Amino acid sequence: MSSKRPVFKPYQQRQLMAIPPTLDELVPASHPVRVVNDVIDRLYLEPLLKAYHIRGSSSYHPQMLLKVLVYGYVTNTYSSRKLAAACRESVYLMWLSSMNYPDHNTINRFRGVRLKHALRDVFEDVVKLLAEEGLLSIEEVNTDGTKIEANANRYTFVWKKAIQTNKEKMKKQLSEIWDYAQSVAKEEDRLPDPPDFTVIDSEKVNAAVDKLNEKLSSREDVSKQVKSKLRYISKHYPQAIARYEQQEALLGERNSYSKTDTDATFMRMKEDHMKNGQLKPGYNVQISTSNQFIVNYTIHSNTTDTNTLSAHLAQHEVSFGKAPQVLTADAGYGSEENYTRLEQKGTIAFVKYGMFDKEQNENHNNKHPFAANKLFYNQEKDCYICPMGQQMNFIGTSKRKTSTEFEQTVKRYQAVNCANCPLNGICHKSKGNRIIEINENLNRLKQKAHELLNSEEGIQRRKKRCFDVEPVFGNIKQNHGFKRFMLRGKEKVEIEWGLVAIAQNLRKKAA
Repeated sequence: MSSKRPVFKPYQQRQLMAIPPTLDELVPASHPVRVVNDVIDRLYLEPLLKAYHIRGSSSYHPQMLLKVLVYGYVTNTYSSRKLAAACRESVYLMWLSSMNYPDHNTINRFRGVRLKHALRDVFEDVVKLLAEEGLLSIEEVNTDGTKIEANANRYTFVWKKAIQTNKEKMKKQLSEIWDYAQSVAKEEDRLPDPPDFTVIDSEKVNAAVDKLNEKLSSREDVSKQVKSKLRYISKHYPQAIARYEQQEALLGERNSYSKTDTDATFMRMKEDHMKNGQLKPGYNVQISTSNQFIVNYTIHSNTTDTNTLSAHLAQHEVSFGKAPQVLTADAGYGSEENYTRLEQKGTIAFVKYGMFDKEQNENHNNKHPFAANKLFYNQEKDCYICPMGQQMNFIGTSKRKTSTEFEQTVKRYQAVNCANCPLNGICHKSKGNRIIEINENLNRLKQKAHELLNSEEGIQRRKKRCFDVEPVFGNIKQNHGFKRFMLRGKEKVEIEWGLVAIAQNLRKKAA
């Protein structure tokens, strides 16, 4: 009886090949690396070539470095050191780089310096190529935003409120010592009235400290406690106020920033490393998509989406020569300013406002029967009719400016006799006659948005938005592990996200 033995395929590690295979033969025809290679070969790279100097030693070709970098982002290899190692170890990168071996410094310098002014052009060319192939639409987009953590220390920060609190303490201390100096000064040496510390700055602090030292430091009848306090103020306050002014200049309209990346703002994010809702330094990334391809992107330090849309639309116009014809977005963008901007640009806006979803619920509508938007308006007399049938007369107009300097016009109407009304306390909670504020332009824009959103087309576009733009963020963050930027500073972060956007588009095309 013959014994059975397992059969193995031949394994001759030292066997030489008469005709070794080329790298091209080792790369499958349908592999994503070929998509990256094909698309970048078709791009106009003249803006990228301008980033190189004529003098000096020869450089690695920017087309090769761009292919390596983009393919690295396609395959979740974001580190320059890992990319440099892969150029020696990965068949696909060796084929892509034509057996060039750039080190990590070269790759990092190319990403952070050479691409600074050219990457946006590269991204736009990719989008236009995909549009020509019919894979996406530049005119009809879905817009949304997400927050991504910055490459910054989570525990070294500057808060606007802390600066304001410290400045208030400085004002109080200076005022108290000034009052004390006035009380102990002789008639001939009497100090003038204290400076106006309503707005405190370096000039006022330095002048006040010098004057107090002049009047108090040499006097023997001044208490040791006051002299000690004056020494502390003289030593610390001039430097402190100068530091606060520098920090306020960096803050601008923001409430916070990280000391290790001053462009990053502290934001509350859904992905939290400590699982306790902690604030982290990050950037607000805005994208517009079409068929899950990224058409446009912008990076913002604002924590809310509302104030980002104007800049996002402006970038779309710069990139493609005109604003999108149709834009769909969620309630985070539904403000008077955004509706007005979209209307001025001729864009059809399927954009929700804050209370849109709740207004679709009849129970919610029945909870507030006396709301201002449910009162009857008499256009001829320019008055509203209160729930008891009495006129609410026009009493004036006020203008307000938002944080983005957008001017809003509000009309005010007041009831006549609320004290004796049986609905007093139910209709409104104020002590006097009820006053309502009406923003006619905003009401008109919300009514227009309501009609668009509830139309047949609007319902379809709202449904499509959920599975068009939101899965893009989910794919980038969860499937490809990009949850934190590697570079610091808004300028470099824009480069990095541009590479992420190009990688997303090429992955989608390859799929």
